[in-house]
Amino acid sequence: MTRRLSFLVLAVVGMALAGAAAWWLQSRPLVPNQITVADRASAKPPGAPGAPRVAGVEVARVLVQSLRDDAQAVGSLRARQSVMLRPEVLGRVAALGFKDGQGVRKGQLLVQLDDGLQQAEVQQARAQLAIAQASFKRTQELVAANFVAQQTLDTAAANLQVAQAQLALAQARLSRMALRAPFDGTAGIRLINVGDYVKDGADLVALEDTRAMMVDFRLPERYGGRLQVGQSVEMTLDAMPGRNFKAVVEAIDPLLDANGRSVGVRAVLPNAGPTGGGQSLRSGMFARTTTVFSVNESALVVPEEAIVPQGGRQFVIKVVAPAAVPGADKLPADTLWVSLRQEVKLGVRRLGKVEITEGVSAADTVVVAGQQRLQKDGSPLRIVELGKPGTGKPGGAASAAGPPASAAGPGQAQPSASAS
Repeated sequence: MTRRLSFLVLAVVGMALAGAAAWWLQSRPLVPNQITVADRASAKPPGAPGAPRVAGVEVARVLVQSLRDDAQAVGSLRARQSVMLRPEVLGRVAALGFKDGQGVRKGQLLVQLDDGLQQAEVQQARAQLAIAQASFKRTQELVAANFVAQQTLDTAAANLQVAQAQLALAQARLSRMALRAPFDGTAGIRLINVGDYVKDGADLVALEDTRAMMVDFRLPERYGGRLQVGQSVEMTLDAMPGRNFKAVVEAIDPLLDANGRSVGVRAVLPNAGPTGGGQSLRSGMFARTTTVFSVNESALVVPEEAIVPQGGRQFVIKVVAPAAVPGADKLPADTLWVSLRQEVKLGVRRLGKVEITEGVSAADTVVVAGQQRLQKDGSPLRIVELGKPGTGKPGGAASAAGPPASAAGPGQAQPSASAS
């Protein structure tokens, strides 16, 4: 029995030792942590049988270019001044003082309603005013001679004021029968004809001052704190392709739209034809606006694919020489480039590019594809160029361990090929 138990214990211990040895063989690193100088001299080039595995990545240079911080929106054009003429009283149209689409001046008579009754009321009020004035004058003379009491003079003065008020009322009613232009502008197409009977509040004709135009649009509320009166707005119109217009922010709505959480903006621009004459813009045109907040003439930009988010922070993986990473003496002697993770701060994003405000310089090269293969800083790299002649079929081959001539590494003159 004791002998059997000893054999069992020896078998269990042997199995445990064999399992531990197998685990160690499988989990040991592909590139040893300790590499001697002799090992470096005898290191095999990448790609050779038995050589250490090197991550193939695509890279791009950090570019310096002009970058504009702006916001796009759509809006509609409106005339600087626009009104629909409507009568305050009912009446019959007696005359029209304009032609459709004609320019008019401020105060010009546009529509005259039949005012025969109102003119008669004015004449009646004037006659009553004349009687009241004569009565007041005679009463003054009688009071001066002590023939009547002062109270009679007070009554005559009150009657005179009533007659003056009645005349003013009759003249106001008469003036309502004539509709005049409130400002210089262009008359639209009339909606009435001579002889038509119109009610109060009926549409007669539109009048617009198109010498200056307004464009109304809305921006998300996050731009509310950056909007300022006087900012530049660039505008294009679908009705006029190929032409660009400049406008200036005139007003910002203090009330946000509760439904869309957006702020209303109004910009103003002059209205002139292509050669400076005439007025080419019309109310109701669909406009595409670009509000410019700032322009950075020397922004550092990289492709968006280079950004690696991690734990609420943003990183890029820089391509550096082995000497820039601690522990470079442990790398193979023929290693040209290694990875270095760098935290960055982002700025404006435009057309697949993102601005880096902190963390890189113009001489840096960053990885844009293959970041998942670089688990730690100091990982050896080989540059991959997609579709380059002589590297095999497009999209599948790798170059040598170092960056090719068209994909210069850090400090070289030409930018590396990027993947996108």
